[in-house]
Amino acid sequence: MRTYKYLPLIVGLFTATLVITNILNTKIFILGGFSFPAGILIFPLSFLAADALTEVYGYRVTRQVIWSGFAALLLMAICAYAAIYLPPAPFWGLQDSFADLLKQIPRIVLASILAYWAGEFCNSYVLARSKVKTSGKGMWLRFVTSTMVGQAADTGIFMIIAFLGVFPPREMATLLVSSWVFKVLWELVALPVSVPLVRKLKLMENEDYFDRDTNFNPFKLTIESKG
Repeated sequence: MRTYKYLPLIVGLFTATLVITNILNTKIFILGGFSFPAGILIFPLSFLAADALTEVYGYRVTRQVIWSGFAALLLMAICAYAAIYLPPAPFWGLQDSFADLLKQIPRIVLASILAYWAGEFCNSYVLARSKVKTSGKGMWLRFVTSTMVGQAADTGIFMIIAFLGVFPPREMATLLVSSWVFKVLWELVALPVSVPLVRKLKLMENEDYFDRDTNFNPFKLTIESKG
């Protein structure tokens, strides 16, 4: 398998975005009368990174990156929960606030792991398949449609697992719809930047992979060689 100059940088950004999102999602904020989890401010970057990964390097590489992000989220949840039960120093008076905040993380991370897993694979699958069908044309449309599908899966699963029983059904529905719309709009606004960047990345990496013979099984962790 060939090596890529910029792939580690994108993987690092992708993983960092996932971890930061799950910390920020412990807060819900109001904007324009609509409620959002604070992680929505940065989470769309993970879908932009996934778009770049799939468009340039192919689904087979993105699949491994998604699983590495899965492992990072799981590790964060375990460490956060363990930190709650470490004996606090006598002079440190924030144990209760610290515990109240971090106790939300395991449930949020569980929701995020399942939602992220489904959403990212849906996003990457739609993008990879549509790239082959369009012979690589209409990148901006592929980015938007794959995000619409992926974010629908991600947002729906996350909201149900993370906040069911926490918020009333009406607020849950508002939170779900407003978050999905926000993420899709975020993708649209970012297109003038994301599309040229991905095109530039293809040139710099000398790669524009088409998943014509790819095994799309999400559990296949080995990368098949290019035939």
